[in-house]
Amino acid sequence: MSISTNSKLFAIAVVGVLFIVFGFYFGNLCNWTSELASNNLPTSKQRHSSGSLHYKSSLPTQRRLPGPCTCSDGSTILKDHIPKDQYEELMQRRAKEFQQYKARTNSVLSKLLFALPNSPLQYPIQGVIVRPLTATAIPGLGLHAEEGNSYKVLLTVSNGVLTTETSTAEATVQGSGGTKLIIESNSLLVLNNLLAKVSYTSTIYHINTGDLVTFQFENYEAAFPITIQQPHVPVLYDMGTGISSQVTIVTKTFLRYKQLRVLLDSIRKFYSNIKVIIADDSLEPESVTGENIQHYIMPPAQGWFAGRNLAVSQVTTKYFLWVDDDFLFSEKTKIEKLVEVMEAVPELDVVGGSVQGDTFHFSILYEEGDENEGGCLYRKSGGKFHPLPSYPQCHLASGVVNFFLARTDAMQRVRFDPKLQRVAHSEFFMDGLGSLMVASCGDVTIDHQPKTAENHNPTYNKFRSPGRNDGEFKLQLHFFKNYLKCIRYG
Repeated sequence: MSISTNSKLFAIAVVGVLFIVFGFYFGNLCNWTSELASNNLPTSKQRHSSGSLHYKSSLPTQRRLPGPCTCSDGSTILKDHIPKDQYEELMQRRAKEFQQYKARTNSVLSKLLFALPNSPLQYPIQGVIVRPLTATAIPGLGLHAEEGNSYKVLLTVSNGVLTTETSTAEATVQGSGGTKLIIESNSLLVLNNLLAKVSYTSTIYHINTGDLVTFQFENYEAAFPITIQQPHVPVLYDMGTGISSQVTIVTKTFLRYKQLRVLLDSIRKFYSNIKVIIADDSLEPESVTGENIQHYIMPPAQGWFAGRNLAVSQVTTKYFLWVDDDFLFSEKTKIEKLVEVMEAVPELDVVGGSVQGDTFHFSILYEEGDENEGGCLYRKSGGKFHPLPSYPQCHLASGVVNFFLARTDAMQRVRFDPKLQRVAHSEFFMDGLGSLMVASCGDVTIDHQPKTAENHNPTYNKFRSPGRNDGEFKLQLHFFKNYLKCIRYG
């Protein structure tokens, strides 16, 4: 057989192999693209008039509503604790309140956006922040198109107007000062110069909202967000030079004056000048006096969280230290260590210590769920996240023990719900989930006063111990207020 014949056979074999491989690849590609299409991903390439490739997207343009959440084993189904004769009316009120909550918290900026491949459009993808009703240049707009005879772009907004320089001999501008701005020019350089001068002005006053800008050229279309935001005026605390100008100690008392006075004596042993604020809703208040002590008398038996709110509302320092009225300061109760952590990590809002070695930190796992039933929440005792950088003795968590240092302004924004009168602690951190950054540091410890027969108070125990009605009320509160379907404590 000649060399030329062998070469022909080899070439035929190679072609055959390539054909098989291509057929296998093409078949898989068809399957792959059909799978992509079923998942709403871009699959088709379309040519526009200039002949370049254009990816037509079928991607969703807004965030999909979450589906029902799954209640873990051991969860309490909250709707089962709503009286049947109240259920329908309560559900209507609950749904209305939830829609108003969404109107306050949802934003056009949460819309899901995708950047398409091979686009000649240049635009900012984040960081464009404008003051309400104030003209602000949009940085980074540009067109990088193939050479052509004419270039035309369209920008569209909803909550504001767009402006640029007026028409020149080399370009035409339409809609300046309106919601749709059209710029057309035979020169790409001139068009980009005009794009660089485009400004956005919101037409509504809102302290925190946004707008979406649609940017189009031929068959290409992109969208990017603009944040409309009223700047915050800084609110700063003068830390001074000592712990007394940095921290206020805060507590709530009810019928436990013996324990309270022991606590105050222990505080003064280690911190002689620090201010102590006491909220007191005892049935028959007693006088509590002393230097740098503020004693606020409340109406009788208003409850745990009402007293917390009152006490915290009177704090003037950057931080406050929460303690129970039967705690006891010791050599290991180093407030300075907690302040050091908070100052080193300004994102933190709460740093918990330990009570006789018990940190009682926990994590909260929350799934939003759908609009009809609400979310699923699991409070996991002992749960924590990763260690705090540079402070291996501290871990991030969702909630901490009843001994913690807190940033005053952050805690006031979340607030302690006065409806919770007794046996309430985790509920505050549930309300603060997503708003408060929390850490637990076990190396700062406070003691607990020993329980003795002398301190036994039947009247106090009657108010302190929850009954069945308290538990039912709390579940009903979570169902409505927190829009929960179920809750589990672990």
